[in-house]
Amino acid sequence: MIHLPKSQPAPECLESEKRRTDGDYKCGEVLIRLKDDFKNKCYICEEAEPTTINVEHFVAHRGDIEKKFDWNNLFFSCGHCNNTKQTKEIFYNILNCTVESDGVDTNITYRLDQENWESVSVILLANNDTVRTANTVEFLNRIYNGITETKKIESSNLRQKLIREIKKFENYLIEYDQNVEDRDKDEIKNKIIRHLRPTSNFTAFKRWIVRENPVFMEEFGAYL
Repeated sequence: MIHLPKSQPAPECLESEKRRTDGDYKCGEVLIRLKDDFKNKCYICEEAEPTTINVEHFVAHRGDIEKKFDWNNLFFSCGHCNNTKQTKEIFYNILNCTVESDGVDTNITYRLDQENWESVSVILLANNDTVRTANTVEFLNRIYNGITETKKIESSNLRQKLIREIKKFENYLIEYDQNVEDRDKDEIKNKIIRHLRPTSNFTAFKRWIVRENPVFMEEFGAYL
């Protein structure tokens, strides 16, 4: 997860739909606004251009009309992540990526266990001892590593996409570090910067690669 602020004000249709007995919270421009706000990525796993799109309630509404139509409670997620979230009550008490003070960018460390690219697992570390951070780590662990047999397959498919993206990013970093020609180095630097933007696939992992390397942090810290 990375910080992705929600646009304001809420789509006008939500207020009128809330008053209807069969009101639809996916009304009007809701989907387009969510797609734009979350950079066409699942806010949880950060897969870009997901093929399954859910309008998720960050906190389950359970029939509460206010929560059901609350713009700040509507998020853009993929089916894998939304279905996983519904398996445990505590997963509705996690860090909120749209709230800057929740510190989703720094309160969790994202790493890949790269000893064997054939069986890579995701390592997630809580950087504080709050309940919400611990819940978020447990949730993300299920997203990337899986628990049930079905979810393990889905998570493995997700990790394969993650691995390909991280390999590409790390190759740019290596090329940048070894390249001495200023013209070529500027071109590579621009590619790295694009990978650190919110629109990029799996941005949190890329930013932590930079954070944990003092040399790269000096070069690219301003773009995190």
